Amino acid sequence: MSVRWCPVIVSVLGLLVFESALFVDGGTTSSFVRKYEKTIDMPLDSDVFTEPPGYNAPQQVHITQGDHVGKAMIVSWVTMEEPGSDTVVYWSEDSSSQNTAEGIITTYTYYDYTSGFIHHCNLTDLEHDTKYYYEIGIEHASRTFWFTTPPPIGPDVPFTFGLIGDLGQSFDSNITLTHYEMNPTKGKTVLFVGDISYADNYPYHDNTRWDSWGRFAERSTAYQPWIWTAGNHELDFAPELGETEPFKPYTHRYQVPFEASESTSPFWYSIKIASAYIIVLSSYSAYGKYTPQHEWLEKELPKVDRSETPWLIVMTHTPLYNSYIYHYMEGESMRVIFEPWFVKYKVDVVFSGHVHAYERTERISNIGYDVVNSKCDPIKDDSAPIYITIGDGGNLEGLAINMTEPQPMYSAFREASYGHAILDIKNRTHAYHSWHRNQDGYAVTADSMWFYNRYWYNHDLHASS
Repeated sequence: MSVRWCPVIVSVLGLLVFESALFVDGGTTSSFVRKYEKTIDMPLDSDVFTEPPGYNAPQQVHITQGDHVGKAMIVSWVTMEEPGSDTVVYWSEDSSSQNTAEGIITTYTYYDYTSGFIHHCNLTDLEHDTKYYYEIGIEHASRTFWFTTPPPIGPDVPFTFGLIGDLGQSFDSNITLTHYEMNPTKGKTVLFVGDISYADNYPYHDNTRWDSWGRFAERSTAYQPWIWTAGNHELDFAPELGETEPFKPYTHRYQVPFEASESTSPFWYSIKIASAYIIVLSSYSAYGKYTPQHEWLEKELPKVDRSETPWLIVMTHTPLYNSYIYHYMEGESMRVIFEPWFVKYKVDVVFSGHVHAYERTERISNIGYDVVNSKCDPIKDDSAPIYITIGDGGNLEGLAINMTEPQPMYSAFREASYGHAILDIKNRTHAYHSWHRNQDGYAVTADSMWFYNRYWYNHDLHASS
């Protein structure tokens, strides 16, 4: 008697074997050892920090999504000598008519520093999947840039994200940004997991380092949206300098559309892009029960319609799982509080920074433990997210070299190098993650995995079994 296998069953079994193999064969510490060298900041006279020509020319230009669904864009820039114009002129690539939008201007002081004039202008009612040009500034000092809005939201809409964290403004930072820009798999939006300029690492929290970082990153931030997560170096909390307002430079310089997701704070919010639902959380704001962040997330997760946006992505600064000695278990309290929700709602991946290295976990959870049952080891959990640490942008503080030994079973791959990552969503069921260390060519992948969507993969599996 002959036996014929149904192709669907064979395919599903193959995926099960593959994911099982990923778990069993996990626990790899990369054989690549980066030569240890001190991280060095780029000199302030480097060309990447050059101010644009012309009196009061707009500089430090950056954009981020300006609404919940991808039909608005917040344009931000700084003028140093005087306020100048707060108007943005913009037009679509296929249109001869121009539109204008009026923004706001803000300034702040920090110790002995007074900022330039910081402009924010939200361009609304944009069309999906459309290239727009925008012009800022006055007459001979005006500057023109462009961006492309994301495609309409839908379950099988492909989209490519870049992943960068803890960037700073060192020579390694420049290599990271260059590698991201030159990667043949072109990211369309950067998910930035926190720690931007590291201004607080300099004497007296030198806020001119916010300005230099803005000019350095403008070559990317002016042309595609960066989705911001607040890190510990955004706190800029310095009572010894008389500065007791946390996040002051960050909130003045980097606006996000938090109100569109009914958040009460710019430090936690959500947006939709193509087939992804992205939730940004704050590691440095209160998140225990009854706090605003906790209550917002409790209401937010049930809103996610996985038939519309199947990919559920969470961003935090502090990793919830980390096997480096550097910042070891700093995210444990947030993990204890939020991990049950991540499992319940089948979050696909949690991206974090803070640890200056790269690490990818297995699909595990540790939600069964209580004080008497001793179930304190993470276990394999197909409903749990993968946790990826991408805090390896290249900042002045250097790499996290020291790792816990032996490598925990939940840690699938780790390497102490600088780099960036790409998340390439193909459709509702599959996405490809790749990590690229700075020491290799632009297209070389040092670690990778296929993601099988937690909602649709499990749904299809159960339907065919």
